[in-house]
Amino acid sequence: MNFRAEHEIEHGKFLAMKDVETIWGWGTPAGQVRARRRAGLIATGAHLQPGIRALEIGCGTGIFTQMFFQTGATIVAVDISKDLLDKAKERNLPADKVIFIEKRFEDCVIDGPFDAVIGSSILHHLEIGEALPKIYDLLKPSGVLSFAEPNMLNPQVFAERKFRGLFPSVSPDETAFVRWRLVRDLREVGFRDIEVIPFDWLHPTIPQSLIGLVGGVGRVLEIIPLLREFSGSVYIKAVRPAIV
Repeated sequence: MNFRAEHEIEHGKFLAMKDVETIWGWGTPAGQVRARRRAGLIATGAHLQPGIRALEIGCGTGIFTQMFFQTGATIVAVDISKDLLDKAKERNLPADKVIFIEKRFEDCVIDGPFDAVIGSSILHHLEIGEALPKIYDLLKPSGVLSFAEPNMLNPQVFAERKFRGLFPSVSPDETAFVRWRLVRDLREVGFRDIEVIPFDWLHPTIPQSLIGLVGGVGRVLEIIPLLREFSGSVYIKAVRPAIV
């Protein structure tokens, strides 16, 4: 196991001793709104529904796994952290619809192929040069990659990576993405119909009374050229080409 994987396991232990969903920003009223929107984007892009078999990478405590399960899809959920997976299993999701696997994704032997490979804020924890080809290989022809990830051009995201010792939610080796570089990486692996779209201006600390207003302003900022590039996240969708 490499140092990055060891760091992620240790970071998972640290987070599991805390109120992890608050640390990640999903536990506040605004954070819950962000989580539901993010899960909806990922699920819609991946066409999650009954009959679809999806692989979720980096399921953590299962907060997004539970939302993906509600689509009726069958989910195989992988995470490197036993401590976070223990919390995910406490959700008591039905074993015939959700399977949890404790493994580093890049080393994981999984029975594919899948209709979709999905995840929230996980690709930036991985060795991306290993992870993207593995995702490609695990997808069926016409299968979909669908993720939401932090945007390196966002000032807070950049500061968290530059001064990571000040931010307990940030693991030692995680990074973030600049979208045009990610498009290039996906294309080089062989993906097509690639979309990397900036979104998300709703900060988890926004008071509940202002969620509607700030969310509405954020939706406008997401479509304004240049300003949109500083959104908090990017939504990523790409397709493994069909066999001709």
